[in-house]
Amino acid sequence: MRLGFHRSIALIAVTVILARGELPAQTTTTSAPTVPLFTWEDAALAGGFVVGTLALRPFDEYFASHIQTKYAQQNRFFQTTATGFRTIAEPGAFIIGGTLYIAGRVSKQQDMADLGLHGTEAIIVGGLFADGLKILFGRARPFVKPPTDSTGFDANNWQIGRGLKGDNYRSFPSGHTVAAFAAAAAVVNETSRWWPNYTWFIAPTMFGGAGLVGVSRMYNNRHWASDVMMGAAIGTFAGNKVVRYFHRTNPDSRLDRWLLGTSVHAFADGGGNAAFSWFIMPVPR
Repeated sequence: MRLGFHRSIALIAVTVILARGELPAQTTTTSAPTVPLFTWEDAALAGGFVVGTLALRPFDEYFASHIQTKYAQQNRFFQTTATGFRTIAEPGAFIIGGTLYIAGRVSKQQDMADLGLHGTEAIIVGGLFADGLKILFGRARPFVKPPTDSTGFDANNWQIGRGLKGDNYRSFPSGHTVAAFAAAAAVVNETSRWWPNYTWFIAPTMFGGAGLVGVSRMYNNRHWASDVMMGAAIGTFAGNKVVRYFHRTNPDSRLDRWLLGTSVHAFADGGGNAAFSWFIMPVPR
C-alpha cells in the first residue's frame, strides 16, 4: 500500500508537468500592477474562518464521538483513505513541490518551478505560524482523554504554553490541514494566471482534497473539528499571501530572482558520468 501510494504522488507530479507543457498558456508579457499584501477582502475571509471555528467548537466532542465508532474505525476503506490523504499533506506536499521545482529548473519551464517553489514556501510559512499557535494554546489532542463509560471526550482541555510539553498538547490548529490548504491555495492562485478558464475545476478539486486531509486527521483521532477549520484558515491565507507577495506586491523579490533565476543542468563528463551545474539565467516576468 505504501509503495503504491508514493507512486501515486509521483504520478500526480508528472501529470502536472505534462499538462503544463501541453495546455495553452493564457498569460501576457505585461506585468500586473502591484497591490497591497493585505486587503479588506482578506479581513472578511479571516472573519468568516473565525466564525466557522467558533461555530464548530461546541460540536467538537459530537463529531469526535461519531467518527470514532467501532464500525468507522474498523472499515478498511476508511483506514486506507485516511492514510492516503494524510500522507499527501505530509510529506507528500513537500515531495510534489520539490519535484515540480527541480523539474521546472531542469526543463527551463519557469511557471512549473514557480509553482513548486511558492507552494513549498506557503507550506513552510503556514506551518511556522501554526506551530506557534500549537505551543501557545496547548490544546490536548482527542486521544489524550478517550471516552469511557462515564465520561466523553474533553474538548476543553487547553492550557497556555503547554504545547512545550510535547506533541500530545499541540492539537490546535491541525498542521496537516495547514499544509494541505496552503498547497491548494498556492496551486489555485498560480494556475489561475495560466489557465483562468480551468479555475472552476482546479479550485474545487484542490480545496476538496485539502478538506479530506482535515477529515482524515479527525478520523485518526488526532484533531478536533475546530482544529481543522483553523488549519484551513491558516493554510489558505499562507497560500494566498505567498503568491500575492511574489507576483503582485513585490514582483522583483531578490529571493525569487535567486531561486527562480538559477537553473540545474545535467551533462556528461569524459567518463560518461552524469554531473550537474548551476548557472544564472534571466527571470521572465
